[in-house]
Amino acid sequence: MIDLRREGDIDVLRFDDGENRFNDRFLGDLEAALDRVEAGDATALVTVGTGRFYSTGLDLPWLMGDGKDQSGGFVARLQEFLARVLVFPIPTVAAINGHAFAGGAMLSLAHDSRLMRTDRGFFCLPEIDLATGQPLTPGMTALIGARLPRQSFHEALLTGRRYGGEEAFARGMVESHHGADDLLPAARARARALGSHERDSVVNVKRSMWAHVEQALLRPLP
Repeated sequence: MIDLRREGDIDVLRFDDGENRFNDRFLGDLEAALDRVEAGDATALVTVGTGRFYSTGLDLPWLMGDGKDQSGGFVARLQEFLARVLVFPIPTVAAINGHAFAGGAMLSLAHDSRLMRTDRGFFCLPEIDLATGQPLTPGMTALIGARLPRQSFHEALLTGRRYGGEEAFARGMVESHHGADDLLPAARARARALGSHERDSVVNVKRSMWAHVEQALLRPLP
């Protein structure tokens, strides 16, 4: 379930589907929500999960079950979605309210800014521990490497370590950490601080900043 609401001049997109795992339905809902945001006049977008979860990434039971026949195409579609968020025409802020694992962590990294709850949830890139035959793609690796400080990038990928809000902040993974009641207000304030600019200019600047990442995410998979 996806809930998109206007709060002042900002659109707030709330994920409320359990662990918010990426499968055909959930990704379709996200794509449709971005269509609505882009068609509107909001000056920024904030995303947030519900309860214990921001997003735990790919829905592996679905991908290895009902979605098995579309697994390659689905990963490419997810990368296209990450690329879209990366160069979205308005500022984007991820309010990481709970667990952000794997593809969920990558979704937060595609945002312009990340804030995290102090006392609940972990930021984690656990692919080194997953025996799924689904290694990180070059595009995913490029996204993570572009957003994380070099040492944090190295540690997070090679250890699969889980970082709470304070640790994630100390390692430059998020810009700040907050209590439960303060997270969303802080995310809205951060979104406003990023300013309101012509959308074409925002896209052009983001594409110039992250050209290598966008290209890697959109490159056809083998």
